[in-house]
Amino acid sequence: MEAQQIISRFCPKSSLAPSIPMVKQPFSLNFPPLHSLSSYPFLQSQNLGFPTGALHAISFVHKEVCSSSWRIWCSKSSSSTAEPEEDHEVRAQVTVRRKKLAVFVSGGGSNFRSIHEASKKGSLHGDVTVLVTNKSECGGAQYARNNGIPVILFPKAKDEPKGLSPCDLVDTLRKFEVDFVLLAGYLKLIPVELIRAFERSIFNIHPSLLPAFGGKGYYGMKVHKAVIASGARFSGPTIHFVDEHYDTGRILAQRVVPVLANDTAEELAARVLNEEHQLYVEVVEALCEERIVWRKDGVPLIQSRENPNEFL
Repeated sequence: MEAQQIISRFCPKSSLAPSIPMVKQPFSLNFPPLHSLSSYPFLQSQNLGFPTGALHAISFVHKEVCSSSWRIWCSKSSSSTAEPEEDHEVRAQVTVRRKKLAVFVSGGGSNFRSIHEASKKGSLHGDVTVLVTNKSECGGAQYARNNGIPVILFPKAKDEPKGLSPCDLVDTLRKFEVDFVLLAGYLKLIPVELIRAFERSIFNIHPSLLPAFGGKGYYGMKVHKAVIASGARFSGPTIHFVDEHYDTGRILAQRVVPVLANDTAEELAARVLNEEHQLYVEVVEALCEERIVWRKDGVPLIQSRENPNEFL
């Protein structure tokens, strides 16, 4: 009966739970390597008595142990009296809390707009709760104000004396309860205070296939001109984790764009930007659904929404 109660809790809509033969055998829970299991000793060695054939696999994907937003996949099996059928997954997803996003911009903010529009349409399980900019009158800041999104200035400068200090920025983002920081054309180096406060939670999009054509001075049209001048046959956007240097954090996602023989920098930029808008939204969707996992060698991967054992 205990096993039936456990299964009913995970798969409440399943009609199979009452008819499962109650033969208990050891069953292991395998956790994806999102974090080192050494951090969570209570997860290292879990063997539970589940009925034979009841569940083929249960995969937990989670960012923090203390949160309640587990995501669970249950694989349905046929009863002992029914005709055998191919296994298929029945997704029993516990509601994941909507994530709160801070977006940083320095210009028009077209990627910011794409993310915000996806949030409004419902494809993205998160909300842009605050915009950070170093230029109070830029297009991205204007768009934020027009949509009721608070705008804060960082850093403090001669032309922006109301800008925040690094510590004040961290405190402000914490007051907004921000989960992820998304850089979308923000041209200032992120302070170490912010990186330490939001470890593995700050992301940037760059208009080339990093590590090529990245680093200080490589931004905007300068990147596309350098790509064309090099003779490279391919370019495209890269989304990466942010560390203390320009464009050196772990790569999370890329999208390849061909460089045509007679491309101008403007033509290539437009082609790459179109892919940026799609790629950034897809990555933020994965972030908000807690589908980012870490390989043992420290490489971040994005799990497929349909199948958590496949990676994008």
